[in-house]
Amino acid sequence: MSEPIIVGISGGVDSSVTALELQKKGYEVECVFMKNWDGDDENCSSEEDYKDALLVCDKLNIPLRSVNFSKEYWDSVFKYFLDEYSNNRTPNPDIICNKEVKFKAFLEYALRLGGAKIATGHYAQIKKENGSYLLLKGKDPEKDQSYFLSLLDQNALSKSIFPIGSLQKKEVRKIAENHALINHSKKDSTGICFIGEQKYFKDFLKKYIPEKPGLIKNLDGKICGEHDGLMYYTIGQRKGLGVGGGYGSKELPWFVAEKNIDENILIIAQGHDNPALYNSRLKAKDLHWISGSAPLNNTALHAKIRYRQLDQKCKILSTDKDSYLIEFEQPQFGVTPGQMIVFYNNNICLGGGVIFERK
Repeated sequence: MSEPIIVGISGGVDSSVTALELQKKGYEVECVFMKNWDGDDENCSSEEDYKDALLVCDKLNIPLRSVNFSKEYWDSVFKYFLDEYSNNRTPNPDIICNKEVKFKAFLEYALRLGGAKIATGHYAQIKKENGSYLLLKGKDPEKDQSYFLSLLDQNALSKSIFPIGSLQKKEVRKIAENHALINHSKKDSTGICFIGEQKYFKDFLKKYIPEKPGLIKNLDGKICGEHDGLMYYTIGQRKGLGVGGGYGSKELPWFVAEKNIDENILIIAQGHDNPALYNSRLKAKDLHWISGSAPLNNTALHAKIRYRQLDQKCKILSTDKDSYLIEFEQPQFGVTPGQMIVFYNNNICLGGGVIFERK
C-alpha cells in the first residue's frame, strides 16, 4: 500500500504486536518511538524501552525513527499536571497526554511523514457508523483503555487504528511469543504517562511543589497527625497517611475524606463503608463528547470516575454553559476533583469531563 501506517511503538508488547499485525495484513508499516520526558529521574525507562523497540523493528524489518516531544509534553501535559496538584486537585495526565501528544503532536508528525494513519497499542476499537466514528471498548474487559481515550475527537479517530483492540491480552502475548519478539513477557508499564513508575510519588511531587504542612483531623475534629501538604493527598487515599494506632478502631483503615483548603486541614474517615467517603452527585466541567454533541438518551447513560471501575448507572440532571450536574444511581466511593468522569452507552465511549465538585 502506497501510504504507510505509522505505529507509535513504546518498546512494550502491545505496540510491538500492533506493528506486527498491520504488517501481517499487508500494510506498509513504519514505527516511531516517542521520547516525551527529558527529566533526570532515575525511574524513567525510555532508554531501555527504545532498545526493545529497536530490537522488535529489526526482527520485523520495519524502519524505526525517534522523535522528541518533550516540549509538547511539558507544555501541554506536565504544566497542567503541576497546576492541578498545586490547586489540590488530582489530575489524570495519561488522558491529557493522549489528547495533546499521541493523538495531536504525534498524529500531525505522522501525517507530515506521509502516513495515511497512525496506530497504537491501545485496547480499544473504532467503528464508523452513519458517517461518524465511534470509540468502543476493547474486547478484553481487564485491559480496556477507552477511558484514557475519552477526549479524542472525530478527526483523531478517523486517522487512527487500534489493531489489538479486538484481542485479549493473553492473545497479544502469545502472538509476540510465537513470532519470537524479545518483549513477549515484558512487564506492562505503570505510573505517570512517559515518566515511568514512581515508587515514592510524594517525593517526586516535592521536586516541583513545596511542602505546606498542616494538621490531620478525623470527622469529629480530633487531631490525628500532621500532613506535608494537602496537594500530596487524594480523596479516598488509604496508604501513606501516617496515622497509626490509638485513633478509632484498630481493625478499620483510615481514608482521606476531605481537604479543608482554607484551614489547611486533611480530614480522614475510618472504614471503607464510611458515608463520608461517598457521594451520589458531582459537577463536571470541560465536557467533551466524541460525537460532537451530548447524548440524547439520558436513561441509558453509565459512567466511571476512575479507570478500573465498573460502569455505574447515572443521569445528567442539569447543564449550564460551564458544567454538568450528574447523579449516580448508587453513591460512589472517593469522588475526586481533578479526575475524569467518562460516559458510556453499553460498550460505546461517549466522552468525558473533569470532576471539579463533589455534591
